Amino acid sequence: MSVMISTWRMSYIGMVKARRNYGLNHDLDQALAALIHDVENDPRFHSVGMGGLPNQQGIIQCDASYMNGTTLAYGACGAVENVVSPFDLAYLLSKEYRFNNFLVGQGAYDYANDHGLTIGSLMDYATWKQYTDRSNQDMAALKAYDGHDTVCACMVDDQGHCVVGTSTSGLFMKHPGRLGDTPCIGCGFYADDQIGAAAATGMGEAICKGVLSHAVLQRIAQGEEPMHAASTLVAEFTEILKSRYGKTDAISLIVVDKQGRYGVGTNVDFAFVLSVDDQPVRTYVALADPHGCTIHMDDGQINVD
Repeated sequence: MSVMISTWRMSYIGMVKARRNYGLNHDLDQALAALIHDVENDPRFHSVGMGGLPNQQGIIQCDASYMNGTTLAYGACGAVENVVSPFDLAYLLSKEYRFNNFLVGQGAYDYANDHGLTIGSLMDYATWKQYTDRSNQDMAALKAYDGHDTVCACMVDDQGHCVVGTSTSGLFMKHPGRLGDTPCIGCGFYADDQIGAAAATGMGEAICKGVLSHAVLQRIAQGEEPMHAASTLVAEFTEILKSRYGKTDAISLIVVDKQGRYGVGTNVDFAFVLSVDDQPVRTYVALADPHGCTIHMDDGQINVD
């Protein structure tokens, strides 16, 4: 059984493309790329790729990651500018394997340029207007999910092979050079064929405090069912942050294990997309409660133009 799960309604069309792509060649890497590229290339989604959210200086700096559960090879990039697909850069960096897996800033841009990845401005008029309209607002009032957030996808095939990928322009109006959880292995993503794959979205600084993508897989390795592992981990860690740090921010988590069972954890209302074998792609909403979360079919409108 092959199972694919991704974050937010914005990944719905990408998931349809991923399922179609996987049906043609049974290649999880190509399916993952199809999903993430669809979001990166669509300027309507102002948190990923083209038309992404600028930092305080009006510059779009993107983060992305990829991990292969068979080899544990991973690649990640952070605070990279003018690379049309940060995910492609992360995937390419995973091929280095021994070192240079995680590049940031100018070094990441130079690597992408030297290896023939598409280079170009990610800024469009709508993004620039959004930046100028909000540049004088109180930065403390901004939230992680303003304008959506990271696109994450976890996939497993019928042989138990797992992959994970992420891409984001990060927190709107962030300080230049800021990194969240998205490119940080174990925090924003992790994959291991012996267990499964997991990814996180939300406020990266909060997610990093719990190394949540690795933590949820460890719970599954110890025998917990994925839904229970993900939902209780987020609920429990939210309470830990409140008691130890005084507050917390939005955290959502997706996971799929090597058997094709999926799980979701969240402390906010969180939409996700699910594909199981050749069944229709469906969108769900997870609603947080003090002990975990509950899952409902999504009755929201999905734009498929």
